[in-house]
Amino acid sequence: MQDLKQLYKDNFLRYASYVILDRAIPSATDGLKPVQRRILWMLKQMDDGKMHKVANVAGQTMALHPHGDKPIIDALVNLANKEFLMDRQGNFGNPLTGDPASAARYIETRLSQMAKETLFNAELTQFSPSYDGRAQEPVCLPAKIPLLLMQGAEGIAVGMSTKILPHNFNELLEAQIAMLQGKSVEIFPDFFSGGLMDCSEYDQGRGKVKLRAKITATDEKTLIISEICFGTTTDSLIRSIDDAAKKGRIKIESINDYTSEKIEIEIRLPRGQYANEVIQQLYAFTDCEVTQHSQITVIKDDMPCEMSVNEFLENHLSLLQGYLKQELLFEKERLLEKMFQKTLEQIFIENRLYKSIEEIAQYEKIHSTIAKSLVPHIHQLSRVPSQEDQERLLAIPLRRISRFDIDKNQQELRDIETRLAEIEKELKNLKRFTTRYLQGLLKKYGALFPRKTKIQAIEALDIKKIAKQKLRVGYDAKRGFLGTKISDEEQIECTNLDKILIIFSNGSYKVLNVPEKLYVHANNLLPIFMGVADKKSVINIIYRDKKSGYPYIKRFIIKQFILDREYHFLEEDQALEYITDSKEVSLELTFKKKAKQKINKLKVEVDEMPIKSVKAKGVRIANKALKTFKVLS
Repeated sequence: MQDLKQLYKDNFLRYASYVILDRAIPSATDGLKPVQRRILWMLKQMDDGKMHKVANVAGQTMALHPHGDKPIIDALVNLANKEFLMDRQGNFGNPLTGDPASAARYIETRLSQMAKETLFNAELTQFSPSYDGRAQEPVCLPAKIPLLLMQGAEGIAVGMSTKILPHNFNELLEAQIAMLQGKSVEIFPDFFSGGLMDCSEYDQGRGKVKLRAKITATDEKTLIISEICFGTTTDSLIRSIDDAAKKGRIKIESINDYTSEKIEIEIRLPRGQYANEVIQQLYAFTDCEVTQHSQITVIKDDMPCEMSVNEFLENHLSLLQGYLKQELLFEKERLLEKMFQKTLEQIFIENRLYKSIEEIAQYEKIHSTIAKSLVPHIHQLSRVPSQEDQERLLAIPLRRISRFDIDKNQQELRDIETRLAEIEKELKNLKRFTTRYLQGLLKKYGALFPRKTKIQAIEALDIKKIAKQKLRVGYDAKRGFLGTKISDEEQIECTNLDKILIIFSNGSYKVLNVPEKLYVHANNLLPIFMGVADKKSVINIIYRDKKSGYPYIKRFIIKQFILDREYHFLEEDQALEYITDSKEVSLELTFKKKAKQKINKLKVEVDEMPIKSVKAKGVRIANKALKTFKVLS
């Protein structure tokens, strides 16, 4: 038993660690989850400028990803729909409507130019063996853009989760430039679905934002929804509006979805309803207003940790400066080597050192002769030439030697020296170089990513006030229908948020949402009392025992219920005689006459009786059979 416990403990810890580090939580370094990183790396390996079938990309990625093609395809489609890193061709679905993508064999993708420019550099990338050891995959990509905050991310791991809201590309880079200048920054989310946003409680990604759909009134009877809240789709939004209408919280005549490339949901209003009022109801009772919470959990130094937006930007800025510095050092090293080779080649040709080896036959003697002939010119070189350098000299064709242009070579050397001087200058002022790099990205790609979500203060809705809009629920006793669309003399006045209590003649009751039109005469049950289920009104009833005829009085409050469920407050051998929710009710009961019975009438003050639970037995009024009763007040 102990061995089994230990086995479960070990395996669960491994599973939890795997889910946290290798599946659900993105990296703080490049902002990617492992499956996303593998997809991008494979696209880079496949890149030839042409589109690739998504099915092919998924198949190639399976060499690195230890799962089936379905999660890879889903991750690829999701990544492509962010519109930052991939170009698309075909139907990739629509995140705004919730429509799915076409099959992977029909759609194509490739890396975007921005992805190729900012995500890859083999010299800066650390590699590790793939899950089966047959290939090498990147541990992290050297991302030069704050990808995590640009795209956003969601993930549920074991014991933790992350939800990172997407931000605007331009604002992120501008914030990093401001940080380099020592300025304080505040940055807010931006959603592809547009809409309105209140960021007063965002708290640098540790709080929440309130979102609203963009609703405009074309006239008093027509509303158009043109932008929706992040996290919703046109389909889910329409369902929420339909549900609110069924519950009586809003009144609409029709709703039509004309969405194609842009969102357009038309709502037509019935008689008595006006656009300004209904807009507030839509925000109060539907997904036209939602709240999105943010929690930035990332993997940093192989450990999960929580960050704020500014902390993440500072961390990425530090990484970016490191990447740019390493690239400058690599370029400097390449230029120095290029300068060495060009100088060595010029010395070799200009001084006709090749003449000294023309008549030498032995290979070893050729190299020793070249080395000896270069000794007087070593002071012009940055290092002593190696045998490999000498081999390059020997490989120079005669045609090139005869056409060697010393002036052109000298100009190329001067250009290299100029660039080396620039690199030294850039290395000494890395902040300025980083700023220029970010400004270059903004100039090149900024126009592609304008802000879509408008920031503005959103006042808290007084739902109770909105719900106080009076509704009239009518009851047609002849046809058996109840609802807001029933106009009859018998009516209940209520609000959008109220529930309707119906008590039937057999001693049962139900609590319902306010209906538009509902048939309530089912199973031969006739409503004898209707009112608002406010959980505080006292219901007063008189009932009699069917066998003895004795009258009982019962008072109760209906405090707990499940909507549309049938409850009973009388038993089968009890018959309901009178019901009211009025106060200070006086009744005069008349009993059936019997021999030697002195009292045939009795006055009862209902309010003097105790209030009991719904299922409790009533208080017996008299040991006499009830004949009739009369309400005195």
